[in-house]
Amino acid sequence: MKEKIAALNAEILAFIPINSEQLEAFRIQYLGKKGRIQDLFADFKNLAPELRKETGVLLNDLKNNAQHKLDEYKDSFQSTTTEKAATDLSMPADFLTLGSRHPLSVMRNEIISIFSRIGFVVSEGPEIEDDWHNFSALNFPPEHPARDMQDTFFIEKSADKGDIALRTHTSSVQVRMMENNKPPIRAIFPGRVFRNEAISARAHCIFHQVEGLYIDKNVSFADLKQTLLYFAKEMFGENTSIRLRPSYFPFTEPSAEMDISCSICGGKGCNICKYTGWVEILGCGMVDPNVLDNCGIDSKAYTGFAFGMGIERITMLRYGIRDLRLFFENDVRFLKQFEGAL
Repeated sequence: MKEKIAALNAEILAFIPINSEQLEAFRIQYLGKKGRIQDLFADFKNLAPELRKETGVLLNDLKNNAQHKLDEYKDSFQSTTTEKAATDLSMPADFLTLGSRHPLSVMRNEIISIFSRIGFVVSEGPEIEDDWHNFSALNFPPEHPARDMQDTFFIEKSADKGDIALRTHTSSVQVRMMENNKPPIRAIFPGRVFRNEAISARAHCIFHQVEGLYIDKNVSFADLKQTLLYFAKEMFGENTSIRLRPSYFPFTEPSAEMDISCSICGGKGCNICKYTGWVEILGCGMVDPNVLDNCGIDSKAYTGFAFGMGIERITMLRYGIRDLRLFFENDVRFLKQFEGAL
């Protein structure tokens, strides 16, 4: 019987099925009720008692080897069958969609890069601000009508502790910069700001700004003009022209709005520039002496200029985007247009 067991064991170990039908035939031949291993167990009863212990161990090993072979290939064939059933070769390939930089991030990085080339550093601050940094230090007295120019999201209104609000501009970071640093100061302040406005194609309650500040001795309006002209040419092309129109901001005096020649029509007039040839992109001016004094800087020794622009406005002009809401909708069809942008 030992020879039969050894021969059968060799057959089992050498057996390699190529499909589930062959595996089922193997099961019937070796492990079935009328299989060859079952025949050996029937013959085992006729063995002499002194041979049964050793032979019984060999028989059990034989049966275990056959069962292991069956289980091994059974799992393999079931896995393959499942994969085939789940794979429909007529379906289109599901390519992994790669993300891209958001156009606002692209433009923010480019603005920072332009100003960093002329010595401006980047400074950021909190989006939740107190009344002092958001209004009072910037020449907005409590009853000043200019506070009505900005519809504010107030978090807490308190006569004792002062109001707490979502910042309405990144000018609050300018205040923090002036409070904590001595001139000369040359910095830009990118960030997200909030105003309680109706959402439309041209306005949103959340938007992004980059403001700039330069304070030193003998800083003039001519320095401001040349800085902004450099920015306009770097951003929109060497042929870009600028013009400055008188305006009003509580924290600068004199103040101005800056227009650039329309990059869409080259100044000839189109619907983007309302057929004027000019598009407003930012506000600017010389820092009001009261603001310098509020922040601990001697306004008799130092002067400075400040400017602020909306990143959305710059991005819309740069890429010809007509609806501000597209920036916030996360529509992949819109975002895919900026693949490869740096």
